[in-house]
Amino acid sequence: MMKAIQYLNGDATSPQIKGNKVVAHICNDLGGWGKGFVLAVSRRWQEPELDYRRWHREHADDDFGLGAVRFVQVEPDMWVANMIGQHGMKTSSKGPPIRYEAVRECLEKLADFASEKAASVHMPRIGCGLAGGRWELVLPIIESTLASRDVAVYVYDFAP
Repeated sequence: MMKAIQYLNGDATSPQIKGNKVVAHICNDLGGWGKGFVLAVSRRWQEPELDYRRWHREHADDDFGLGAVRFVQVEPDMWVANMIGQHGMKTSSKGPPIRYEAVRECLEKLADFASEKAASVHMPRIGCGLAGGRWELVLPIIESTLASRDVAVYVYDFAP
């Protein structure tokens, strides 16, 4: 049975759900951190940014790349999933930076992690901001990777 994705107004970095939680977001494959949702992540915790920058610096040629994910524990019951699903930072002749196949790969790893930890997943509309993705293409990927495996998914629309 597929779990319904729930939409909430609020801040994905402050989930109000009990139990283990993973805050998931898309990163680029260039090591750049400084615009978009990552600013909210960095305002709340420093570890995800520090881990991402170290990961990029130390492992650029092996495990740092499209489809890779790092889970950074930020609280006893909370992790941030740094998911590399964006190639570069600018729209080019090849289209926007989002790479849907990499997003799928990341979300499959996230589904394994969330299932193992019995965690809910909290995210903005991943890949649809600076990465230039389209929600109608991202949503079916979330449904087939997370919701279909009975992982509770909360999508946040930020309303300051």
